[in-house]
Amino acid sequence: MRREREKLRLSREEFAEIIGLSDYYVGQLERGERQMSLPVFVKVAGCLHVSLDYLVWGKNSLSDKYIYDESIPYETSQNNQDMEIEELIGKLSPKELELIKKVIKAIIPYLGKD
Repeated sequence: MRREREKLRLSREEFAEIIGLSDYYVGQLERGERQMSLPVFVKVAGCLHVSLDYLVWGKNSLSDKYIYDESIPYETSQNNQDMEIEELIGKLSPKELELIKKVIKAIIPYLGKD
């Protein structure tokens, strides 16, 4: 978990804030001192952009390819995604926006790699 967080260039405090946990608890998880509940496990995997398999076993058994519904025209799905992103961003505080910017900057180098 720590290695994946560091790949995203997130401090433990930033990561904890994104997933809604205390940085102390995240530290305990990273050191293996605590076990996480299933909802926390899912949040952690989602934030780190890894599968649950990867967090448990250290490898992915699932394809990491993006799958979209070809029956929906690209323009329609893109417009809906843009609107959803704008709606989500509109609900964020300036501090949360800064965190989102850091996350985006951290994951951009990993996008599109096969």
